[in-house]
Amino acid sequence: MKRFVPVSTAVFMLGLILVATWLWAPLGENQSLQDALADAQKYDAEVIRDSWGVPHIFGARDADVAFGLGYTQSEDDLGTVQTVLAASRGQLARYRGLDAAISDYLVTVLGVWDLIDDKYESDLAEPARLMAEAYAAGVNLYAAEHPEKAFQGLFPMTGKDVIAGFVFKSPFFYGADKVMTSLITGTDDRALAIAPVDAKTAFHLLPLTPIEIGSNAIAIGPSRSTDGVTRLLVNSHQPYIGPVAWYEAHLVSEEGLDVYGGTFPGGPLIFHGFNRNLGWANTVNNPDLIDVYQLTLNPDNDNEYLMDGEYLAFEQHIAAIDVAVWGPFAYPAREIAYRSIHGPVFKTERGTFALRYAGMNEVRQLEQYRRLNKAANFEEWSAAMAMVALPSINYVYADKDGNIAFVYNGQFPVRAQGWDWTIDLPGDRSDLIWDEYHPYSAIPKLINPSSGLVFSANNSPFRATNGSDNLVRENFDPTFGLQDDDTNRSLRLMELTDDMQPISRDRLLQIKFDKTYSTRSTAAEIIREILAKDWSADSTLSAAADVLREWNLATDTGNRQAALGVLTTMGHVTASITGIEAKSPSEAFKDAAYLLMESYGQLDPEWGELNRIVRGDVNLAIGGGPDILRAVYSAGDPVDGKLQAVAGDTLIILAEWPADGSVKASTIHQFGSATLDENSQHYADQVALFVDEKFRPVLLDRADIEADASATYWPGKR
Repeated sequence: MKRFVPVSTAVFMLGLILVATWLWAPLGENQSLQDALADAQKYDAEVIRDSWGVPHIFGARDADVAFGLGYTQSEDDLGTVQTVLAASRGQLARYRGLDAAISDYLVTVLGVWDLIDDKYESDLAEPARLMAEAYAAGVNLYAAEHPEKAFQGLFPMTGKDVIAGFVFKSPFFYGADKVMTSLITGTDDRALAIAPVDAKTAFHLLPLTPIEIGSNAIAIGPSRSTDGVTRLLVNSHQPYIGPVAWYEAHLVSEEGLDVYGGTFPGGPLIFHGFNRNLGWANTVNNPDLIDVYQLTLNPDNDNEYLMDGEYLAFEQHIAAIDVAVWGPFAYPAREIAYRSIHGPVFKTERGTFALRYAGMNEVRQLEQYRRLNKAANFEEWSAAMAMVALPSINYVYADKDGNIAFVYNGQFPVRAQGWDWTIDLPGDRSDLIWDEYHPYSAIPKLINPSSGLVFSANNSPFRATNGSDNLVRENFDPTFGLQDDDTNRSLRLMELTDDMQPISRDRLLQIKFDKTYSTRSTAAEIIREILAKDWSADSTLSAAADVLREWNLATDTGNRQAALGVLTTMGHVTASITGIEAKSPSEAFKDAAYLLMESYGQLDPEWGELNRIVRGDVNLAIGGGPDILRAVYSAGDPVDGKLQAVAGDTLIILAEWPADGSVKASTIHQFGSATLDENSQHYADQVALFVDEKFRPVLLDRADIEADASATYWPGKR
């Protein structure tokens, strides 16, 4: 025994050393400040922060402005910018741990970096490459100046990293990530399409839910406004923080940029907003842009699949995923990623599937945004849209000439006719593998309707205006998979504008901040179902039914029935967003009633007591709710009887062009320009205005910006 103890200890220590050696993966050094400063000398950007902290960035060249934007975004939100960078490289698990491993795996499965290396120089126009590289240099400078905030071993960022962010994230806006993760995790049932003659007998996929929280966009032409002013309401619904939270900026260059609006972390230009001549607002759409193919494997070699009567070998790539363990130690996970001639392949217990999706070979997104930002009129804007480099997203447009338009944008595959493309396709037929998209001329669009109004609220493109001018399904290729659903927001927009009366600025804002569920909405249907039941056996539930019976379907802060109504219906209203199956209406009603009694001792507290927006020390009641035009989404079930808002209305912009061709605009942000800096005066300085539904004027002229300046500086210079 005396000899055994030291021997066993030695064996244990040796094993520990071997494991530590295997896990040893220290992160490298970041770019030095000296090198970052040297790169920064290529650019000359002037940043003027106004009194709200919003950056107005000036430069001789577009690249100078992109450099300044990279720097200011990093000042306000380096944490998110570098998270997007790590995710786009497939290195997020090294910093965020096991939960991020699937994201890193998808980067390899999607072939993001093979595509970037292949097409960055050949397909992406030089002006866009210069802007991507300049933006990266701005991020690098700030990261080098503040090494304590930067992920170790991640920098420098490159222009290719910027474009990889577009390539990786674009498919997620129409739900491709949900399809991929469902294939990986086996969370849905799949059905295979059969020959077109029998297509109607095939079972359909379970519903796949889009990732959007929602969005509203409204354009009113001079013929519909009370004062002849053309107006555009930009009202995307996003998470309050994170990789798709809006960052507000104004970009001005001597090469033609003068654009104001919102961008996401990692974005070198404005994604939606306005310039002196025109503007556009985005909402997420949900056409069928994803195709899944069921593959037949070779019974003698599962690394081969059947295609046109022959077996082909899969392409194989190693997904190298380093998962953070502690400090310099990381678990070196290695997984094979497969590709067929269709696209990414997923081997599962239920079969082997290949995926083909819009945008899978596209790297030109930034170039299309560059052209949109600089467009001077509807013709130039339409020419930019005709690139069809952005795989999805609706566009609502307005300009100083009084033009308005709705575009149900997408890269719509040219698919074989007669097949049911909403379910899985047989993977052994090359004639079902599409390789081109329909031109912009074929995409659904509605230009200058007689109603003088277009809108979008994530609803069907066949209801984008009132009157007789709406698009008709029969005029579009059936393989587009165009959606035919409505949201409460679209129902309310139709109800509030169907009188065809002229709409003033004040009336437009009343519509935007409407807080009521339509009587045709999901929420109203749930309430009717509950009230049709007999609850007399339970005194609490009987009283709760009486409360619901009095509810006018509104969600203003003082409403005393909204708390019970929203808690009862919220799961069903948000099911298409979250993908979480809702409780039965009766169970949801019971849970809501008992929760209110437990937390408040009453069934009818004011809605504002529950519905809160919290930012640092600011904690305020807010009106609105899920799928309301005044959109407010909470993190989930109430905590201590409270719902904390985490998404919905964020950056709202109202741009206006009077008949003289000038432009003015108003805006509001849910928090403030300092996304992550809790010590900044701009961390929560707009919350009270946001809750009160008040706007602040947008400053566009340099003299006004300078007069309102809180800081002026030149990154990397002085």
